[in-house]
Amino acid sequence: MQGKNHLISIIIPIYNGAPWIKRCFENILKQTAIGVLNLEICVCDDCSTDGTPELLNEWKSTFENFGVPFKIFRNEDSTKGVGCSKNRAVAISSGNFLCFQEIDDVMLPDRIMKQYEKAIEESYDTIVGCQFKRDPQNSTIRYTKWANSLTKDQLNLQVFTSHGPTVIMPTWFCHRNVYQRVGGFFESKQGCPEDLVFFNKHLDLGGKVARVDEILLIYTFHMNQTTFSIEEETIWTLRVERLETIMLTKWTQFTIWNAGKQGRKFYNSLSQENKDKVRAFCDVDLNKIGKKYSASDDNQGKEVDIIHFKDAVPPFVICIKIDLTEGVFENNLRTLNLKEGQDYVMFS
Repeated sequence: MQGKNHLISIIIPIYNGAPWIKRCFENILKQTAIGVLNLEICVCDDCSTDGTPELLNEWKSTFENFGVPFKIFRNEDSTKGVGCSKNRAVAISSGNFLCFQEIDDVMLPDRIMKQYEKAIEESYDTIVGCQFKRDPQNSTIRYTKWANSLTKDQLNLQVFTSHGPTVIMPTWFCHRNVYQRVGGFFESKQGCPEDLVFFNKHLDLGGKVARVDEILLIYTFHMNQTTFSIEEETIWTLRVERLETIMLTKWTQFTIWNAGKQGRKFYNSLSQENKDKVRAFCDVDLNKIGKKYSASDDNQGKEVDIIHFKDAVPPFVICIKIDLTEGVFENNLRTLNLKEGQDYVMFS
């Protein structure tokens, strides 16, 4: 193992994280990597107004007693947002590898060691994630199942869905080259999915994605998470624009799978050039099949046929959420023997 030749920086943005600090840092100290790999903690305190600064100074002494350097940067004047905080934490770091950690989440003991080993196996242009479990356990069941069960190929294919990055940000572990090539995180006080923007740029630059297929993180769910400050329409717009750029430019025609609300919203969000490529909507609802759809704001008055999915011609943009039809949609898709990424792309 090359661990003694590499430094791993644990990157932690924090804002009013006092309730979570003890649990988070206690579990970092339980890492099997301590004493085996070179580690440092790099924290950006985003102008916290609770007891965070005092607690960080206490934990600085604790970690240094274990031989782990603990660096702190504080945004003094005002909060700058999570993207800025991650950038400042990286700026004070020296590691060859970056391990991103949210203060309200918990590393399981083998997280750093397992992800480091995986990162060494992969090329240095790879974001390495891991499987996770939720706390509380019954929160975001469908999302957790999706993220944990993606195949190696799907990690790079299902990148247009509403779920966001195929490896969740709190599990990211990567070589410093990944961060430097992307150029850091977009800085905005709120309302920007900085992890999604970073992830998309990473992929667009030819970056790769991998995952350790073990649960190495407890991902905490609560209503104060940054995720809830981001408007759904902001993410929708980013997704549509990227799908048009990456996939739809390759297709001369395509079918939208779902003639319902999501499929129609997707159609209406397309540029006119891509609307003109839509061959048909397809569905299984007999109340829709055989009818036509015309957007109320379509100046050309174009009507799009709605047909049965068995009569439809690929490629498809699939606007149906998985795991919501008791397996009916998944079985229907399977009967067509299509190749994901070539014959269809998942959007919802």
